[in-house]
Amino acid sequence: METLFTNARIVTRNDVVRGSLVVKNGRILEIDDMRSSGVKTIDLQDDLLLPGLIEIHTDNLEKNILPRPGVLWPSMLASALAHDVQIAGAGITTVFDAIAIGGLREGGLDSRILKESIAAIVRGQALNLFKADHRLHLRCDVADKQMESHLSTYGVHPLVNLISVMDHTPGQRQWTDLEKWRLYHRDKKWTDPEAERIRLGCLDMQRIYGKRNRVIAVQFARDRKIPLASHDDTTAIDALSAAADGIAISEFPTTLIAAKAARNHGMRIVMGAPNVVRGGSHSGNISAGELAKQELLDGLSSDYVPASLLHSAFYLSDVLSIPLPKTVAMISANVADMTGLDDRGEIAVGKRADLIRVTWIDDLPVIRKVWREGQPIC
Repeated sequence: METLFTNARIVTRNDVVRGSLVVKNGRILEIDDMRSSGVKTIDLQDDLLLPGLIEIHTDNLEKNILPRPGVLWPSMLASALAHDVQIAGAGITTVFDAIAIGGLREGGLDSRILKESIAAIVRGQALNLFKADHRLHLRCDVADKQMESHLSTYGVHPLVNLISVMDHTPGQRQWTDLEKWRLYHRDKKWTDPEAERIRLGCLDMQRIYGKRNRVIAVQFARDRKIPLASHDDTTAIDALSAAADGIAISEFPTTLIAAKAARNHGMRIVMGAPNVVRGGSHSGNISAGELAKQELLDGLSSDYVPASLLHSAFYLSDVLSIPLPKTVAMISANVADMTGLDDRGEIAVGKRADLIRVTWIDDLPVIRKVWREGQPIC
């Protein structure tokens, strides 16, 4: 059965066109600026029609698993389902759930979360319980002795479609500013001697495992042809090392120098959508808006606020006067290109009919409807 979306302002990869869209069997069959009737017609009343958003890196699942410090929700699947509703409600039809591999306390709560959260995503996807299409993004903390064993266990699952290498050792990359590191972990209420002991322990782990684990993670992704990202590059040397490893995505570079170096080495640059909406990084790093001004921004991630993904695209268009098709591509088509999803990410004939209806109210983009493969999900 065909469905006609009519009276729409359709945001394609290169333009905004007034017209109609025909969907059949979950795919876009036709884009027409004249057609006005069909078997089933949905009148969008001049609202915008965007491609379903693609989220490359979200920590939102963890917020549902641990809604308060030290509070573990009893059902991991229930947490995953709650996360899915929030994701779909934000217009995200494809999501890469970011799961930390490494950086865990041996035998502790974090190890249980790793195992059970992946199991919940796998089960929910297999049983078609989710509104959005869920994939796994494994974030490999190279300065951790458990990384290799966890990666070999969980990395072989077919839902793993992205791997990133990161090093959260305090004193470098994201945590170059140790005060920001302490602020981020303020709920742990470390004394100064405790914080110093932990910092030194992290440095020891980095010295023993960092280089070795990075080689392991990179080779693991290469062998399985899984796209690779580098997390929190800070210096030109960081970007050069990533490029030398064949990494194509620079995720959250913390400085302008690192972003420029990443671009010079042909890498695509992803920044946080909350950084855009808030006007800066919560960690004191480079502003995503500044990178956008210098044409050093290719993609965005909602990171810890699902709704920020859509808002960031409209913010960049409205405030920085970047054409809307270009900013929408940062949350859809460009991300699809980076992750090898060639069947979605844009409104074009033959692509999946992942669509969102958006209206503009009080300078805010408001989602009115979401479709995945032509079927309403929100």
